[in-house]
Amino acid sequence: MRLSDLLSRAPASKEAQVEGFLGARRMGWGQHKTIEVGKVALNFNCKACGDARTFMSGHKLSCLVVGDRVVSIDACLKCPVCEAAVEAWFLVVSRDSLYERAPTVRLERYVENRRGVANRLGIGSGDFDDLLERAQLAYEEQLGAGAMVYLRKIFEALTKQVAEVAGISTTGSRGGRKPFRDLLQEVDARHHIIPSVFSSDGYKLFSELSEVVHGDSSEEVALRKYHPCRSLVIGVIQNVASNQEMKQAIDALGWDVNHLDVAASGDLAS
Repeated sequence: MRLSDLLSRAPASKEAQVEGFLGARRMGWGQHKTIEVGKVALNFNCKACGDARTFMSGHKLSCLVVGDRVVSIDACLKCPVCEAAVEAWFLVVSRDSLYERAPTVRLERYVENRRGVANRLGIGSGDFDDLLERAQLAYEEQLGAGAMVYLRKIFEALTKQVAEVAGISTTGSRGGRKPFRDLLQEVDARHHIIPSVFSSDGYKLFSELSEVVHGDSSEEVALRKYHPCRSLVIGVIQNVASNQEMKQAIDALGWDVNHLDVAASGDLAS
């Protein structure tokens, strides 16, 4: 594998063995070197083109040595159609020496500057794509609690909107807000929005998110729980989007399932 293949998987940080890219001659801290490791390719939604594009770097990348086993790599990537450009920065860490013929490395950090010309590819769910992207960016900045807030926001908003479409009251017996656990159970019983593998305890997902949001978990725990919680939230979105009965009801009301209201998603009690 070439280093460009590893970088093209960003923000994934799985360790891999790559072809040597620094040579045998050791470099001091702060020294630059132009490396040729193949083109980096990252997928974005190009705003100018209005479509998904694979943004590509040139053959040469700028590499800065910042430690015995750490290098910083800068790349400029362009849309192949309109040539809109984004910048990307990668912090690469080697398990052993960076100067081996085939060092084992991983992506420690990835930051992009899209400069308003591109968005990350989502799952095709309108406003939820924006919230999912914000959650992912928070996670990449090691802000676990912030990332989970966005996931909970999506979960609450989607459940409430499905309840309204299905004619399920969001008001409790005493006129206040219905407890979210009760609302979720009613919505799921009628429309099965929770992925089947978790259907026996759909509220557990919301509980995991709430524990983090209310400060009952550390950042380390929040970061560890982020990926499984994100997968479950995406599963809920996709279940609602693919439910034909729900889709017909939404269409009849003139709503767009890709643009459900998320502005008031904090209205539900936990």
